[in-house]
Amino acid sequence: AFRAGMTSGKLALYAGRGFVHSLGVILWFYAMANIPIAEVVAIGYTSPIYITIGAALVFGEKLAARRILAVVAAFIGAMIIIRPGLHEVGLGQIAQVLSAPLFAISYLIAKRLSDRENPTVVVAMLSVFVALGTAPYAYAVWETPSLAEVMWLSLVAAFATAGHFTMTKALAAAPLMVTQPVTFLQLVWATLLGTMVFGEPADFWVLLGGGIIIASVSFISYREWIVSRKERTPPVVAVK
Repeated sequence: AFRAGMTSGKLALYAGRGFVHSLGVILWFYAMANIPIAEVVAIGYTSPIYITIGAALVFGEKLAARRILAVVAAFIGAMIIIRPGLHEVGLGQIAQVLSAPLFAISYLIAKRLSDRENPTVVVAMLSVFVALGTAPYAYAVWETPSLAEVMWLSLVAAFATAGHFTMTKALAAAPLMVTQPVTFLQLVWATLLGTMVFGEPADFWVLLGGGIIIASVSFISYREWIVSRKERTPPVVAVK
């Protein structure tokens, strides 16, 4: 059944998503190793900017003035976090800035796939292609992990797979702009974990910039919800 439903077009989408997601993962891990967790997460919130633009270009969604304003506000939030000229912008920040559009492309492809494919298949294919895509980079810096490290890596893999599966289910059930706000909790958890577990100070500018990005994308999501309600609500004469 799986082979029968797998066309060359679908395989190309899976492979393309695996390629861009692999690059995003490599850049994301590099950023995680070089800048605070909260900063990684906050900069990562620029992904909805690219998702909004991509939804207009790929799915034909209208790029209304409110979306453009929200994108501009989110960009300002990202600049507050990075603070070019006032704050040293290292390779870690650059890597995370570059990973955001790559993950956005991955989300857009996942949305296209989730409309017609089983979420389990979408997640499984991503795992296969990301493993293939990251293998050369892993080989280049390979160090045999200890048993404890293997256990930690297995735990990371389990949580990541569960996260991708639930995300794919959400994409199949709701529009992209509706599913985005829930991810904002990551900034809260990342800041707490960075402070409590790794001793990373909670940077005021990261929280301020992250808050602006959250507010801008939340505004987009709220407006999309209002518009979708109006489109689904029948006129008064239709229900009489």
